[in-house]
This record gives sequence, structure tokens and C-alpha cells, in this order.
Amino acid sequence: MVLLHVLFEHAAGYALFAVREVEEIGLLLPQVEESVLTVGKFHNVVKLVAFSPFKSAQSALENMNAVSEGIRLHFHALVKGLTAQSASKAQLGLGHSYSRAKVKFNVNRVDNMIIQSISLLDQLDKDINTFSMRVREWYGYHFPELIKIVSENYTYCRLAKFIGNRKELSEESLEGLEEIVMDGAKAQAILEASRSSMGMDISPIDLINIESFSSRVISLSEYRKGLQEYLRSKMSQVAPSLSALIGEVVGARLISHAGSLTNLAKYPASTVQILGAEKALFRALKTRGNTPKYGLIFHSTFIGRAAAKNKGRISRYLANKCTIASRIDCFSEVPTSVFGDKLREQVEERLAFYETGEPPRKNLEVMKEAMVEANEVVAEVKRKQEKKEKKRKKREKRRLEALAAAAEEMENSVQEAEENNIEPKKKKKKKKEQEQEAATEPEENGLEEEVLPKKKRKVMGEATLLEKKKKKKAKDLEED
Repeated sequence: MVLLHVLFEHAAGYALFAVREVEEIGLLLPQVEESVLTVGKFHNVVKLVAFSPFKSAQSALENMNAVSEGIRLHFHALVKGLTAQSASKAQLGLGHSYSRAKVKFNVNRVDNMIIQSISLLDQLDKDINTFSMRVREWYGYHFPELIKIVSENYTYCRLAKFIGNRKELSEESLEGLEEIVMDGAKAQAILEASRSSMGMDISPIDLINIESFSSRVISLSEYRKGLQEYLRSKMSQVAPSLSALIGEVVGARLISHAGSLTNLAKYPASTVQILGAEKALFRALKTRGNTPKYGLIFHSTFIGRAAAKNKGRISRYLANKCTIASRIDCFSEVPTSVFGDKLREQVEERLAFYETGEPPRKNLEVMKEAMVEANEVVAEVKRKQEKKEKKRKKREKRRLEALAAAAEEMENSVQEAEENNIEPKKKKKKKKEQEQEAATEPEENGLEEEVLPKKKRKVMGEATLLEKKKKKKAKDLEED
């Protein structure tokens, strides 16, 4: 109120007053901070009304995702039973859960594996080409004519390993050659060339090394084929529409260059068009020359099929469709290749339009058709997932019932065993009591009880013998 009074009545002196107020606040800041950091003073200002803990870790994680950052000062002092150590442990655990939720996505749709796979595939291509050229040069000293007959690196390495010394090649080896080259004429040409070859002789130790190196190149080539199949399967799970539109390898290169599928989905079509041609772009901007028309999408078959004058137009159109496909793959819940197939059809129609002038379909019509088909595919996938879930629940229910039945049977058997153990003990106890009663009862008519324990019978027998001996001695003494 004082500030407003001065502002309205003394407008000229407002700036000076504001400066003085700021200086006073600056002097009071350390005191305010000290009062906040001290628990006693903080209690005088702030009082805890209520505290409601999270019901589960999931709700805590949702709140953490919503807030992301938060500071609770003196919280452990306000809540009874909560220590600073337990609060820090809870915060640490929640932080780990939050980090895992941010990092851990659906395992079937992780694009990190695609990035690593395509990088390894490109590296393998370079290494296999280098190693194959080394095999060609090395084995070419012995059989130089084979290079002209067989041009493929993988086949050449297999032949180098199979032939070995060319002088040992005969008609019997013709069948093996045909199996490798898949051509009878080529196999016959190799056999004839080996007989009239101008190559130098080679020692057995050199042949062993060449065959060993050829085996390594062959194994690398076979591993590359397996890796390519793995890449196709991952692309069909992560980015099916992009794979259907532009191919698995080119689509994987786009994802790898962008850093992730999400980053690629955020790019505009103009960036996707020249993705991979950054050097050429900046060089053109620096020299004020022509900017590049395409980058990584040049490896697509569409640009190769287009005429020279239409390459820029088709690359721009293809980049537009790639952007749509990547966004559909990134943000759709159920991955499907329906949209990719429809987008591919649109690119084919645009190519035909450039060549023949036939007008293509409108994008709205194509997308409506794609939506209908995609909904059917999604419904089918959901039905399958529900069936799997029902089967899983049935299996779980049967397993629990079997466990319950086994537990009940075990409990019954334990009870029966306990009862069987108790009954013999009772019988033994009864028998013992009967024997003790029989031993304590007086003799009737000079006869002992029929049932006596063995030890008692023995003791009693010894007593009677002693009595008899005493009587006999007494009788003998009387007679004397």
C-alpha cells in the first residue's frame, strides 16, 4: 500500500523509491534464507495439514512423470516416522523407476537395435569387399583366369576354397563346380581354364593359408546374410510402413542417420529429402551453387527408375511420403504395413503420371482406404492378443488349481501320518499301564499273574531260588 501511495502521489520519485526497496530486500535475503533453513522458524510459518502417501509405485511414477522435478525442504521433519535417510532412499528408488520408464520402451519396437544392425551391416560390406579383393589378388597368382569367369566375391571365395591346386581339378570335380556357380557352362569354362592356365605353381602351405582366409570371408558373408534377415524382421516390427514404402535397408539408414525413429518423425519432408547429403548442402550454400536433390533416399528404386528431369520431383514426393510413414510408425499403437503399401502405390502412380500423364488418385481417397484396412488389421491383432491372454489366464488358473490340489493332498497325508504316529504311542502307553497294574496286584491262591514282563519274571525266579536254598540249608541244619 505504501508503494502504491508513493506511486500515485509522487510519480517523479518512483524510480528512487524502487531502488531503495530492492536494496532493502537484498539485505533481508540472507535472513529469509536462514529462517527457511531452520526447522524451528520454518514451523512458525508453515504447518503440515495432511500427508497422503502414494498408493502404489505406478501412481508415484505417474506423478513423477507429471512433475519431473520437485524439492521438499524439511519434509522428513514434518512427517512423523519419516527420516531423512528413508526419504532419500525413497527418492532414489523413484528416480530409478522414472529413469527406467524413460529408457525402457516396448522391447519389440526398440529402434536402437536397428541402428546398430545397419551400422554393422555397412561395416561388414566394406570389410567383405576388402577381404574378397585380397583373396582375388592372392589366389590370382595361381589361377588368374578365374577372376574373369566369376565376378561375385562370395562365389569366388567358395571356388578358391573348393579348387585349391588347379592341377588337381578333373571331370569328377565338375558336379561340385556346378553346385557352387549354379551354371553348367561356367563350371565347364572353369575346368577348361584350369587346364590351360598361365598362373604360377603354388606350394601346399600357401594353399592352406589361402583356403583358411577364404573360409573366413565365406563365414563373414554368411553372417551378413543372417544379419540382413534380422534387420528385416526388426524393421517389420518397428517401422513396417517405412519398410514397405522405401525398403528395409534404406529405411534403417534413415533411422540411423536421424538418431531414432522419433527424431525422423519430427523432421520435415525437406530435411528427410537431403538427409545424408549435409556436406553437399553446406558446400552448395557456401559456394552459392545448386543444392542437392536427394541424400540417402537416392538408394531407393523409385529415383533410379525416374527420368533425369524427374529425379528431383520424385525425390521430393518420396521424402514427403517417407515422413508420413515414419510418423505413422512412431505414433501408432499397433504396427501395420497397410499405410506403407498404400503410400508405395501413390509413389508408383506419381511415377506413371510423370511418364504417361495419367492422373493419380487423391491422397484423401487413398488414406480413407488405408484407414479401413488398418482398422481391420488392428481388430484382428487385438482379437489374437485377447485369445492369447485368455489362454494364458486359463493356463495360470490350471496351474494354481494344481498347486492348490497338491498342497491339500500333502496336508492330508501329513495329518494321516501324524494320526498313525499318535495311535501306536497310545497303545504302547496302555500296555505299559496294564503291565504295571498286573505287577502291583497281590497273588491270588498262591498263583502269580500270567502276564508279567520278562525282567520281572527273571527277578521273581531268582528270588524263589534263593528262598528254596535257604529252606534247604535250614532243613539240613535241623537234621544235623
